[in-house]
Parts: sequence; structure tokens; C-alpha cells
Amino acid sequence: MTKLLILTVMFLIFKVSDQHKNGRRNHKVQETPASKTDNFKSSNGQRSHNQRTLMNISGGKQDAQQNTNGNDTANPRTFVGQPSHDQRSLMENITVESFPEFIQTKLKVESQVVEYFTGQLSTQIIPAFYIFTMIVGIPTHLVTLWILGRKISISSTAIFYFSLALSDFLLLVTLSFKVHYHLNGNNWIFGEVMCKVVTASFYGNIYCSIHNLMCISINRYLAIVQPFIYRSLSKRACTIWSCVLVWIVVSFATVPELLVTQSYSVSEVNITTCHDVRPSEDRSQTFLFYYYLGLISFGFFIPFAVTTFSYVSIINELHKSNQDYCYYIKTSTLVFIIFTVCFTPSNVIYFLHYIKLYFTSQDYFYMYYSIAACLCSFHSCLDPFLFFFMSQSKYLHLTSVRQKWKDFSNST
Repeated sequence: MTKLLILTVMFLIFKVSDQHKNGRRNHKVQETPASKTDNFKSSNGQRSHNQRTLMNISGGKQDAQQNTNGNDTANPRTFVGQPSHDQRSLMENITVESFPEFIQTKLKVESQVVEYFTGQLSTQIIPAFYIFTMIVGIPTHLVTLWILGRKISISSTAIFYFSLALSDFLLLVTLSFKVHYHLNGNNWIFGEVMCKVVTASFYGNIYCSIHNLMCISINRYLAIVQPFIYRSLSKRACTIWSCVLVWIVVSFATVPELLVTQSYSVSEVNITTCHDVRPSEDRSQTFLFYYYLGLISFGFFIPFAVTTFSYVSIINELHKSNQDYCYYIKTSTLVFIIFTVCFTPSNVIYFLHYIKLYFTSQDYFYMYYSIAACLCSFHSCLDPFLFFFMSQSKYLHLTSVRQKWKDFSNST
């Protein structure tokens, strides 16, 4: 009875609000048959005098979305989604009994997006890349975690590597759900809650890996470029708190992914997408535009700047040394190149996607992002091999510290 009463009150509020807004209309825009595929009106009349023209992705042209004040607006989304004809009819004739059905929103998308959902790129190539990454990455990470787990008690540096290996492993496990999603024709069958968890885990573990790599670069920078500061630090305590802080910050950063609806039905192909489509008219998700720009900036651009400074400083310092650090220079260069190649394209494209969305209402960059995101997972596949190369040169930390300390002692 309580649920029925709540639903009844919500229904009455919805109908009264709708009638009040309809009464204030000066005129009603009539849709012509030729414009029905491109222009839609919201069920509550919020855009009674504004028409939306969806962008033609292949042509790269789209009229800017107009709000009720005539200003350009762009709601955060991945692909553009508009309420389907059946969904608009349901919204106009909603009853208490149909309220649960109303929650399951069906969206209508452009033909180019339908081609992406049904094409070989998203249903064969991307999942094949993920499968290869999982086949190589999961066994090697299990071995790496076992080895590093035994060294944590005797090496503070192993804590950084263990944290990085753990985030990579969780990312690879998350990919198994994305593989099923893509092979199933981009049709999500695990429910809304699981979609939120997988989405948050995917982004969270990517940015957790980036921040762990940043911490490793700072640790190496202090050991080689600032050895006196490095000697004065409580290495084990600093390492543990750094890793804990990374996991806490990243966990909080992905909370918004758990608060918004992630799965929507696409009426044209009768599938339920996960994170790939969001309604353009849902103004409750406007904050996601600023959220994603902030997430990319603090999750990648700042760590990338810190990592770049650290490795450039390390390489310059080793070049000035009288000792032969050729192997370490090559290893540091390789780690930095792989970091740049794997993480830069996806984050830059994702950032540009939201910039273009805000200024031009164009969202076709999301297709490019879905391809570039494969490189992020590929980095997880490479990390165990990078652990091996970095472990071979770990004694150069101590060598550099001891040499500089010896030089300092002789000079005094």
C-alpha cells in the first residue's frame, strides 16, 4: 500500500506539472512527416518552441541544441539518444500500473550509431582485442601478484608494483563483462547495477594504474635525482600511504558512475546498451560534463605531467653521471613511451569528445574513444614484462644514492 501511495502521488505531481506547463504554451509546433526522424518534442513540453536536429555523424554537421532561453546547451552523453515513438507515447499516457515500464527508457539513435552497434568493429574487433589482452594479462598478473606478495615484507618498492598489478588485474577481470557485451551485439544482460559496477571499475582501475605509475616515477625521481631527500624518508610508510591514498581518491572519483543510470534500450536494434548511450534530454546528468573533464584532467593530464617531469629529470641526471647507466636509461625511456602511447590517445580523445559536445553538440568522437580505450587495457597486458625490466635495474637506485652520498661526504 505504501508503494502504491507513493507511485500515485508521483503520478499526480507529474500530470499536474504537465498540465500547468501545457497551459502556458502560446503555440504548439507541429511536426511534418519529413522532420519526424530528426526532430522530437519532449513529453512535458519543455521544448515546445525548440526543435532538435540530430547530427549526421558521417557529415559531421549538427545544429546546436537550444534550451528554453535560446542559449546553446549540450547535455553530457556518449552517443545521442532520443525517446523513441513508443516511449513518448508511454510518457504521454503514463499510469500508475505502467510506472515500472516507464523507468526502462527506450531511446532512438542515429543510423550511424546503429551501424556501430551492429558492425564488425564493436562486435568482433574490439572484443577480440580484449580477449587477447585477457589471455596474456591474467595469467602473468597472477604470477606477478604471487611474486610481489612474497617481497612486500622486505621491499618497499614492491608495494608500488603490487598495487599497480592489482589494479591491472581488476581491470582485466572487468574486461570479461565487456567482452560478453560486445560479442552479444552490444546487448547488456546483467542488469543496471552490474552495469554501474563494471563502468566504475573500468574507469577506476585505469586511473588507478595511471596514478600508481606516477607514484613509481616519483619514487625513482627521488632516488636518483634527489637522493638526500630519499634517504631521509621513511620509505615503507610513505609507500603504503601513497598507495592507500591512490585507491581512496580513485574510489571516490568513480562514485558518480554509480549514481546515474547507465543502461538504456535502443529501439532500432532492440538491445540494451551499457554506458554507450544516454538521453540527450536528461538534464539531471548535466553535471557529468564537468565531472568527466575533471576526471580526465586529474586522472590523466596531471599524472602525465608529473611522470614526464620525473622521467626526463631521471634521464638527464643519468646522462650527466660518469657511470654507465645505459641500461637504466633505455628502461626508463621504454616505460615512459609505453605509458604515453597507451594512455594518451584515449584520454585526449575523450577530453575532445566533451569539448566538441559542449561547443558543437557533436558526439561522434566517442566512436574513436572506444577504439583508443583498447590501448589502456593493453598496457595492463604489458605491465608484468615491464616489472621484469624495472626489477633488473632497481639496484641502480641504491648505486646512485650511495655514489652521491659518497661524493658529498668527500667534498665535506
